[in-house]
Order: sequence, then structure tokens, then C-alpha cells
Amino acid sequence: MPGPMPRATSWPRLFCQAAVPLLLSTCLSTPVFAQESTIETVTVTAQKREQNVQDVPVSMTVLGGQQIANLQTRDLKALQNYIPNLYVARTGVNDVVYIRGFGSGVNNIAFDMDVSIYQDGVYGGRSAQFTAPFFDVDRIEVLRGPQGALFGKNTAAGAISIVTAGPTDTFEAKGTVSYDFIQKGPELNGYISGPISDTLGARLAVKYANHDGFLKNAGTGRDDPHTEQELVRLTLAYNPVPALDITGKFEYGNFAQEGGTNKSGYLDRRSSFSDRRYAAVPYGASPYPEYNGITTTSGSVTANYRIGDHTLTSVTGYSTFHTSRLSAYDETNPDGSVVQNTNNLYANGFPEKFRQFSQEIRLASPEAQPFEYIIGAYYDSSDYNLHQDSYYQGVVGGLFTGHQFTDFHQSSSSFSVFGQGTYHVADNFRVIGSLRYSTTVKSAQFSSGTASGVALNPITPPVAGHLGEDSFDPSVTLQYDAEKHVMFYATYGRGSKSGGFVSNTYGMVADRFSFRPERSTNYEIGVKSQLADGRVLLNVSLYNTIFKDLQQSAYDSNARTFITRNAASATGRGLEATATWLPIDNLELSLSAAYLDAKFDDFPGAQCLADDPITVCDSTNPASIAAHNIAGHVLQFASKWTGNATVHHTWFVGGDYKVDTTVTGLLRSKYYMSDNFSNIYGLQPTVVKWDARIQFGDVNDVWSIAILGKNLTNQKTVADAIRFPPSITTVARSINWMDDYRSVSIEGTYRF
Repeated sequence: MPGPMPRATSWPRLFCQAAVPLLLSTCLSTPVFAQESTIETVTVTAQKREQNVQDVPVSMTVLGGQQIANLQTRDLKALQNYIPNLYVARTGVNDVVYIRGFGSGVNNIAFDMDVSIYQDGVYGGRSAQFTAPFFDVDRIEVLRGPQGALFGKNTAAGAISIVTAGPTDTFEAKGTVSYDFIQKGPELNGYISGPISDTLGARLAVKYANHDGFLKNAGTGRDDPHTEQELVRLTLAYNPVPALDITGKFEYGNFAQEGGTNKSGYLDRRSSFSDRRYAAVPYGASPYPEYNGITTTSGSVTANYRIGDHTLTSVTGYSTFHTSRLSAYDETNPDGSVVQNTNNLYANGFPEKFRQFSQEIRLASPEAQPFEYIIGAYYDSSDYNLHQDSYYQGVVGGLFTGHQFTDFHQSSSSFSVFGQGTYHVADNFRVIGSLRYSTTVKSAQFSSGTASGVALNPITPPVAGHLGEDSFDPSVTLQYDAEKHVMFYATYGRGSKSGGFVSNTYGMVADRFSFRPERSTNYEIGVKSQLADGRVLLNVSLYNTIFKDLQQSAYDSNARTFITRNAASATGRGLEATATWLPIDNLELSLSAAYLDAKFDDFPGAQCLADDPITVCDSTNPASIAAHNIAGHVLQFASKWTGNATVHHTWFVGGDYKVDTTVTGLLRSKYYMSDNFSNIYGLQPTVVKWDARIQFGDVNDVWSIAILGKNLTNQKTVADAIRFPPSITTVARSINWMDDYRSVSIEGTYRF
């Protein structure tokens, strides 16, 4: 892990010192081509209509399908590198998305997310529903700030909309093969698309990947994590009459991972992470590897029926996933010695089962009218089951081998009605108002027990809970066109996230089983502009977001359990800017940056921080914790600065070939990745990462061959960290989940 930056040099200055010479040298060496170009128009559906992204009064970033494929952005974690103010916390069992510093805790698996994910208009409240969401996509839209009015529940911090590719009007087929030289293994993907008849089109996309990891596991002799993935998606588009079109999609995915990414670290000083770990699960007589398996199925049917100038839309969705998980911890001592832990906790299993059904119906008025509107209704229901197994051995009143378990079941349903109206006060001035009313009902049951041995963690009687809640999420936007391609907007909006229940904690009691819903309020102003005859794009937004009852989960090392609480209030404020420039033809320079100040305004009863003296907070004294308040402390995973810069250059060789070069710098200032906000082991220093791709192919994009490098300087960064006491591990230590190290791959593509 890199050390902290010198105080005299800020990361923005450091980045400019590195990036500006690169940009200038590229500009000076690039020939001027005869054909002029402008920045490509991007069509999005962020407001349930097709619009130019520059006309949408929302701070958002859009990545096209080709961008995603070129940079091998395979999942949510990889997406964070290219979206300012986006972070994805990844552990062995859960991915949680944060936007503008706000997100759900990673340690309560049953949490709904503050940032909801939509695939082809279908809501997904769990990250496990999307094992490979960026496979064969048309685009990804990342919307920052509350999106409750149009998108619905659990969008208190933002929303991610994934639009997969559909059938083409003519026959197409494409195949891509790549091989990673460092994480040794191939990846194959491709599609076949085209019309079957005059009224029916189809697209079949498949993917297979098999990769070794970046950490040598001395316990198993393998490189961790070893992953294997299979995916298939079938899309059918039916257009029986001009007024009706129906699109059906079915997707199957299977993801299997052996080994983990957690590493042991020091508690009293920053760790220098090696490429080795010792993690085996001695379950029975033989060591078994850690395992994370997810099988998903999903389907959706979207129908658009035009009634005169109006459009009636129905979106039906269904998804399931089943996980098989067994996690272990790195038993390498922080000093590097390999000592297998022989007393206490060895591993945890977290198998899950989930199913969800959803239905949305909406009616859209014709466009280009003095008053435009969208009205609709939405319903979903889901069932979730989580079984936790804890395997351990050691000496507690005598020699024993132990196996404890918990069972958690939750059922949920929600219903909402919503509407949005746009009134054109003048040709260049619009008022947009939205409102959504939602009602949610949840019930849950929790129990725990001991299958064998003596209980290491507390066992309590079963508990059950039920909650019902209503929410109103309004928004008002003023939109003004100062010039043809310069638009200003001001927005007030609210979002909400439902309450819930704690899912995977031993020693559960009724008074801490449930937690309250949270609410967000956002004030935002911004400008979107396209200048210099379409060669310059500049977007800027300023925002202030206030959360009430923010849901937080933290690990209590003394109780060996996770505690979930509602922070009274927190505020995030900042600035986001995106600039794209075409200085000459075939050269594109882009820069995105964000500043964030996200802190707790009031959080009484918060768990003790790692650096709190006992006079401030005594972690063994409930009264001391109850009186503890961390108002003014920065939020977890909230970097003050994030950004990226990209240079994309196309050079034509003769009249038949071209070379495409892309270089991207990825920047993130320091952030706390531990839930107890340790200034030593729980603080990730500022980091700069570099990705690059060089591709040679024909000018018609029939074939190409490319070399791609990610994290070329091999920066070792931590995604999440927890303190483990000696009662669980041999030596008190931090457990750190590592981000991917460097990868270098070669890729070949052929299109029919």
C-alpha cells in the first residue's frame, strides 16, 4: 500500500503534473485530419423518455457499451474508477454502492442499498442480482442524488440504470477472445443478432471467463481468488403492428470463486501488503478453500403500446439468486510469518436464497407540448433467506470443535404511484414537478443455535418483527436554456430508503432487531453546455444533500457482532464537473472531477472509534457508548477528491488500418475504509492508478487486436477493513479486503 502523500503536494497538483504533459505531448504529435468531428450525442432514459443527456437536469455520467468493453469494466467495482463520487465497497460476501459518500453498510447483508440498480427498467435491490451486469450492454447511466420521484424506493443516494443491447435490424455476429497474463486465464464473449422475420428479432449473447487471482495462498497452493463465470442472455423483440412493440429478455449467470481477497494487517501501524496469504478451511479432515458461488436467473418483458399520441408502457420483471459461500481469513501474521490459526474461528458460511417479482405500468403524454406528463404505478414483492454457519475450534473450558448457525427470513412488498409533469413556461424555460407515494411492508424472523460443540458466540431466543411505512418523495426542477446548447437547472428533491432488520448477528435481541427508514433531501444547481461548435462539453453541478436516520452498521470487537444503528443526520456537499474536448479530429480529451465534504451532523450512540481514548468512549460500557456522539466526523468511504482523465487518440495507417490508443488516470484521495474509522489501519492513503489500451485493426471495425493494462503501477489498495480481536484470531489484527492488483491482457475481436 502506498504511503501518505507529502503535505506540501496535493493530489490534484500531482495529477496535473503527470497528466498535463501527457495530454500536451499527444496533442502536439497528432496530425490534423480533413474531416471535422463533434462530440457524439448520447441518448438516455433517465426521465423515462429518450433524451439527449445534455437536456436532462440531473448530475449523471453515461458510459457507452464500447467504452465499457474497451476498458474491461466487468462489474460494479470496476465502474467506480470512471465515475466521480462513486465507490463500491467489496468484501467476500457483499458489494455495496456509495454515491456522494452515502451508502448502506457492507456488513448487514440484508440491507437494501441506498443506490438502486436497474437493468432494462427492472429494479434490483441486491448487488448479488447482478453477477456481471456490464455484459453486452448498450450503455450505463449513473444518476447522482436522490431519484425517488421517478425511480422509486431505495434511491436515496442515486441510481444506476443498465441498458443491455437489443436485436439489430440486420444480421450481426461478433466474438472477442482475451487472455490475462498476470491473472492467468481466458475470457470469451460474443453475440449473434438479427431479424428472424419481418416482426421478430433476436439477440443471443454468451460469455465465459476463467481467471486465477493475484494472491498466492500458502494454505491451498493456489492463486486467490480463482474465478469462473458463465453467462447467457437471450433477447427477443416483437413488433406485430406499428403501435405495439414487445421486448423479452432472459438471463442466466453462474459465478464461482475459490479463495478470497482478505489479508491480515497491523493494528498499530500501516501494513505493507505482500502477495501471499494463508487461508484454508480445515473442515473435517481436509482443507477446503474459501468459496463464493452465485447462480442468478432473471427475466423481463417490456411492452410499449401507442394510443394515439400517448404511450402506455408495461415492465414486468422476475429475478432469483442462490449463493453458496464459505469465507475464511488470512492466518498469516502481520509480520509475514505463516502461522495457521488453531484456536477459535476458522470460517463463516453465508448461503442465501432470493426471489423478486415486479410490475410497473406508466402512461406518457406526447412530447413537444406545452404540458407533458408521465403517470404510473409500481408493485414488487420479494422473499429472502440467509443461513449463516460459523465453524471454529479451540479451548473454551476444554477441547472442543464447534459449529454455530443463524437463520434469517424476510418477506417484503411495496406499492407506489408516481407522476411527473413538465410545463413549458416559455420556449427556453421549463418547470418540472414530480411526486411518488410509496408504501412498504416487511416481516422477518431470526433464530440461532449450536449444531455441535460449545457456543463461541451468544445464543438468544428467536425474534420476529414487522414494519409498515409510507413515504412521499417529491422533486421540483427549474430548467432554463440560456443559449441553444447551454442549459441551467436548479433542483429540490427527496429520496427514501425503507427500514429493515439485522440479518447475520449472533446474540440478537428484540430491541436491536429492526432499524428505521432513512430520508434524504437534495438541493442542487448545475449547468450543462456544449460549446465551440460541438467540440467542447462542460457540465458542472453544486449540491447539498441531507440524510436523516442514515442506516449504519459497525463491528463490535468486544461482542464479536455487528451493531446496526440509525445516525441522526449527515450532510454531503460538493461540486462535480465533467469536461470533454476535441482539439483536433480523432483526438478526444476528457476530465471528470468531484469534491465532496460528507460528515455526520449528529450521531449519538455510535460505536467507539478506534482512536477514541477510554475517557471519550469505553467500548465495554453501554452507558459510555450511549453518550458517545461522532458529530463532525467524515463518513466511511467518502474521499474528498475523486476524478479521472482520459486521452483517446485514433491514428490512421494508410487507408485500411487504424490504431486506437486510450490512457486513463484514476484518482481518489484518502478515505476511511474501516467502520471504526481507524487513522492507522483503517485509512486508505491517496492513490493514483493508470489504465491503458492500444488497439490495431481495420478502419471498418471488422477485426482488431489490442493490449490492455489495468492498474499498471500495481497500487495496492484496500476496499474494506475490520478489527479482529485475539478472541477470534491468534493475534489481534486488522482484516483487509484488497482491490485487484495489476492486470495485463491481450484481446482479439472479429465481427461478421
